[in-house]
Amino acid sequence: MAFGVFIHRADSIYEDSPAERYQFPRPYLTRAQQTVGDWIVYYEPRKVRGTRGYFAVAKVKQIIPDPGAPGMYIALIEPGSYLDFADPVPFGSPGDPVERGLLNEAGAISGRAQSAVRPLSAADFNRIIELGLGGDDRLLPRDDDAALSPPSDNFVQDERAPFPFEQERDRISYYGSRIVRKQIFRRVVLRAYDERCAITGLKLINGGGRAEVQAAHIRPVEASGPDIINNGLALSGTVHWMFDRGLIGLDDDLKILVSRQINDPDGVNAMINKSGHALPPLRPADRPHPHFLQWHREHCFKS
Repeated sequence: MAFGVFIHRADSIYEDSPAERYQFPRPYLTRAQQTVGDWIVYYEPRKVRGTRGYFAVAKVKQIIPDPGAPGMYIALIEPGSYLDFADPVPFGSPGDPVERGLLNEAGAISGRAQSAVRPLSAADFNRIIELGLGGDDRLLPRDDDAALSPPSDNFVQDERAPFPFEQERDRISYYGSRIVRKQIFRRVVLRAYDERCAITGLKLINGGGRAEVQAAHIRPVEASGPDIINNGLALSGTVHWMFDRGLIGLDDDLKILVSRQINDPDGVNAMINKSGHALPPLRPADRPHPHFLQWHREHCFKS
């Protein structure tokens, strides 16, 4: 097992779904196989306009031949392992990249930087994870649950000092916990929507400087919904409650659907922003995926 980097871009010609699968050609098979059972970091190339750099982490479950494309393979992502970074990590300067393993003996960026699938050292993995999953406390939930805070700077409580590879596993296990994933998902979603409710259009900040808006899963975690930005919406508390109970839904164009089972349709329609459509996120690539919207309409929305 080994850490790795998978290059991905939203306009890729490959049939990728970062939280579920990553398609790649045969030349990368040996490198990809080395990551099975371990963690990879997704990277968006610098030539992509508005690149996020290193933007997410996920665990590779299995590598299989692509049944629909000869010569292609698919890295299947372990369900529930994908996690967007709270703070996307830039590549760094040519002489000081975050991924130090890309430097050659002369201290310059080597040709390995062009590889769509490449190995990642434990030190580089740890550095990227620390930067990507840091945090902006202003975007945390309103309640100051002590359980949301890491137990120490190193996240390790043993009396003995663990070996480096043990520290990496302990750290990623910490970030993989449900309560921390929920915290990071909130940061990512609120930032994507500028802390504004997608349905009402309101941006309310309380006296403590925290946004009065929640991060809603379109397909819930309990129904195998991933913690990915395309499965998220920023919603006020009341709207979140209605969305989860199927009283409000969205079509693929983000048109707001109001259930006929609502007992006060006039009041609900008065809450909706005048466009009649949910406000999209700031980045088009963060837009809710039709796959998740369809699931909500079929399994939750009460038409």
